[in-house]
Amino acid sequence: MAEDTNANSFQRLIEIGIALSAERDINRLMETILLEAKGLCNADGGTLYIRTEDDRLKFEIMRTDSLNIAMGGTTGKDITFPPVNMYDPETGEKNLKQVASAAALTAKSINISDAYEVQDYDFSGTKKFDEQTGYRSKSFLTVPLKNSQDEVIGVLQLLNAKAPGSDEVIAFSAEIQPLIEALSSQAAVALDNQQLLASQKQLLDSFIELIASAIDAKSPYTGGHCQRVPELTKMLAKAAVDSKQGTFADFDLNEDQWYELHIGAWLHDCGKVTTPEYVVDKSTKLETIYDRIHEVRTRFEVVKRDAVIDYLKALIDNKQDAETLRTELEQKLTSLDDDFAFIAESNMGGEFMAPERVERLKEISKIQWTRTLDDRIGISFEELKRKNLTPAPPLPVVENLLADRVDHIIAREGPPAIAKDDNPFGFKLDMPENKFNLGEVYNLSIGRGTLTEEERYKINDHIVQTIIMLEQLPFPKHLKRVPEYAGGHHEKMDGTGYPRKLSKSDMSVPARIMAIADIFEALTAADRPYKPPKKLSDAVKIMSFMKKDAHIDDELFELFLTSGIYKDYAERFLDPGQIDEVDISQYLSKAAE
Repeated sequence: MAEDTNANSFQRLIEIGIALSAERDINRLMETILLEAKGLCNADGGTLYIRTEDDRLKFEIMRTDSLNIAMGGTTGKDITFPPVNMYDPETGEKNLKQVASAAALTAKSINISDAYEVQDYDFSGTKKFDEQTGYRSKSFLTVPLKNSQDEVIGVLQLLNAKAPGSDEVIAFSAEIQPLIEALSSQAAVALDNQQLLASQKQLLDSFIELIASAIDAKSPYTGGHCQRVPELTKMLAKAAVDSKQGTFADFDLNEDQWYELHIGAWLHDCGKVTTPEYVVDKSTKLETIYDRIHEVRTRFEVVKRDAVIDYLKALIDNKQDAETLRTELEQKLTSLDDDFAFIAESNMGGEFMAPERVERLKEISKIQWTRTLDDRIGISFEELKRKNLTPAPPLPVVENLLADRVDHIIAREGPPAIAKDDNPFGFKLDMPENKFNLGEVYNLSIGRGTLTEEERYKINDHIVQTIIMLEQLPFPKHLKRVPEYAGGHHEKMDGTGYPRKLSKSDMSVPARIMAIADIFEALTAADRPYKPPKKLSDAVKIMSFMKKDAHIDDELFELFLTSGIYKDYAERFLDPGQIDEVDISQYLSKAAE
């Protein structure tokens, strides 16, 4: 009979070990450890302590069946008892008076048949508890949990073993102690593994959020974008999961998929680390690291001084009467002032550069000035390389007031990062021939806004870099779709987006959700220095046009409205002055209404 009992116990121990290794939830894992240990030795109660970084034993799970006490773990009831100090906070001496800390410090099991009869340990707290509840704490088995590095990571304490088939409290037998120690060893390894996984996950999350925060901090033009988009993404994803009818009735996300979406959302703009700040923040047409309008102004000043000098020379030489010369000078200076004012206005990018404005710009550029100083000294090596592509003219040299020079062209180096019809990532982008073009006439001729074709491509390239960066990371199987989720928020449902020109049928629901979240956050953001924030109604209206043009998912947009997500997000993240009434009925299809 004893052999059968032992065989059953060992079989049960094996089954428990398998169950512990399969459990991924750390709270359920700790609860399983305690409950299975109680079951093996028929104990009435037990406590699981976890060792903290400051060498204290924190109560994690407590059970006492006869008193109906169940705290910690999956119960949702917090344990209010203070942690047990392993060392005296004042003297630093080992706390060997309390049985749990003694087991942790000595790394040995302690088996006590009756707590009221021992002198080596302080059970005053236990006795006080017994007085208050009428309970009788008697037998204790306290076992340290040691991981694979032989470090004590916790303590398992069992209380009041019962005789088989009765409520009689007995001592924990010498035969059961090795089984509990074996279980504790298995439990420690499983718990240590889960703690390591949790630590790695926490580190990954912190690192991802650090990257996103750094991108937001890099430029005031992005503000808190990388931090708000994940929140809105998860809000809309939850609305889709909760939908019980229609398109999203069968849509669901398990725990791993939620985490996958979480990471994808936080990393959706990680490629912006490769985008130069002077491109992202370019507020005028001539701005690079600084605004080159100051150079142009100085040239105008030189031309004006030359005009004054020519006037004075003409007076000295008596070429014309003084009044005529003075009139011509004033007209010339007024014309130059007017021309510079036109250049300055064009530099702002606020007015459309119609063909006649471009023609006037080109005429102004032909005004000449004389340079007497060498422009190839005191400059960077890279700029010098570009200037040396053409021979240096002898000084002094007459130059146009504005120019598109060879050294303004910054060429691409090495093979192109992507090829339109032949790249492993499926990108379908028209890449400009040059990396950048700093030409003054070229930049001032920009039709709308302040960005050249090359700069706009560089900004759009952030999503290309996001995909390339993320697809190089060795994501585990349950995170394989992170690059897809992060890399699809600039795609459009009609296939005209970038960088892969995907259509709705090519995109997963989470990727389509992220596109809506990215746009709505950008429209309503109040921390962009280049534009005032949109009111809620204006943002919804703009997105309704995008829905009609098949730029965003129509069904998700209607869910965004009918679920009230747009209002919930506004109340959390928008300034009160942005929040106004929105009549969503005008943006819904009849089916949605």
